[in-house]
Amino acid sequence: MTDGTLSVPVQSDVLSFGDRLSQTFADYGQLCVGIDPHSWLLSDWNLPDTADGAESFGRTVVAAAAGQAGIVKPQVAFFERFGSAGFVALERVLADARAAGLLVIGDAKRGDLGTSVEAYADAWLSPGSSLEVDALTMSSYMGVGSLDTAIAVARRFGKGLFLLAATSNPEGAVLQRAIVGEGAHAGTSVARAVLDDVAVRNAESDSGAIGSLGVVLGATVDLASFGIDVHAAPTRALTPVLAPGFGHQGAELSEVNALFGGYAPGVILSESRSILSAGPDRLTETITQRVAEAGSARG
Repeated sequence: MTDGTLSVPVQSDVLSFGDRLSQTFADYGQLCVGIDPHSWLLSDWNLPDTADGAESFGRTVVAAAAGQAGIVKPQVAFFERFGSAGFVALERVLADARAAGLLVIGDAKRGDLGTSVEAYADAWLSPGSSLEVDALTMSSYMGVGSLDTAIAVARRFGKGLFLLAATSNPEGAVLQRAIVGEGAHAGTSVARAVLDDVAVRNAESDSGAIGSLGVVLGATVDLASFGIDVHAAPTRALTPVLAPGFGHQGAELSEVNALFGGYAPGVILSESRSILSAGPDRLTETITQRVAEAGSARG
């Protein structure tokens, strides 16, 4: 391996995450519905600000998304704040999502190295785990290579990872726009280096139209200022992009092609508050509408 990734046999009967994502896009489009039980949303939904409230909220979102959208993204922090009871609530939400056939992205932003990061991957990506998801967000700022054991687990089980690259929070820009001083990516931004490392791994391991390793690129940031040329997307094993920022944060679904260029066919259009604020009574209607708008935006 030229990039130091681990050589772990993939189970022969396992469909890659990239292939499953491609099928989900074909069946339901590219919208992803966030599951973010903020305290104020729980109040608006007349639910208690407790683990039980978060569970009811999450399971209602899953039921509304099933058969309409293909992807949901629980924000783990809003369950974790309730401690062990919150994780029980999350496990039940995840079980519902799996039973409904939804593709689930766990937004946990885990990051570590060696056996520690492998343990995170085992918890979130192993079949049969109570926290099992289809893909997990991870922090790559200990170096993409620090995640190689997690990448190996993901590939073994046909799962995906989304590595933070260019995030929408203003505090991230100083680090993510910084120029790499040495090594293979010398002269490029940190964000670009993460994107390029992911592309290399996909090219070496994925044969489908979309790779199984992705990046997080905020839909509300000027990607060119991060050194990312959206017109220079890989021609094979396209890097999938988890793109938060649509809806409440200001990005419009109609802008996806302009914002992401050659990456647009692999962009997961993530919306949370703009959908969830519709309330439980109008949730299914709102999801259906946004799915249609997302489809029109992609043409």
